[in-house]
Amino acid sequence: MLPEPYRLHHRADFSRTVRRGQRIGRRDLVVHALVRGYDGTVGASGRRSDAAEAGSLVRVGGPRFGLIVSKAVGNAVIRHRVARRLRHMCGQVIAELPADADIVIRALPGAATADATELLRQLRGALRKLDIVRPSATVAGAG
Repeated sequence: MLPEPYRLHHRADFSRTVRRGQRIGRRDLVVHALVRGYDGTVGASGRRSDAAEAGSLVRVGGPRFGLIVSKAVGNAVIRHRVARRLRHMCGQVIAELPADADIVIRALPGAATADATELLRQLRGALRKLDIVRPSATVAGAG
């Protein structure tokens, strides 16, 4: 199970990541990533900026993950199995990502029959291609 601080919950967080972030497709996954900085700017009115109001300043923990597993993947049993696999994979790549990253993973129909190691390889490859993997993590993982 993915711990609470590492999960996207609100529709707005999903939408922001999918619409404003980068996207890369793989055979069984589509990965959307948005890396946001903490800009504690306060405007002339004394109010926080839109980024602060959107919740970017209230971040606890590390990167946050959201999953989209539609009915196209399969029936409820298969969808839950795919979601469990993806949550487990997210837990494995947490240390490789910056703390201010939001990641949304959309499972494609092929994810239902794909091997877990193949899905993890696709996820890591997508994150590397999006260039959000921390450099120290790739050096440590190379050995």
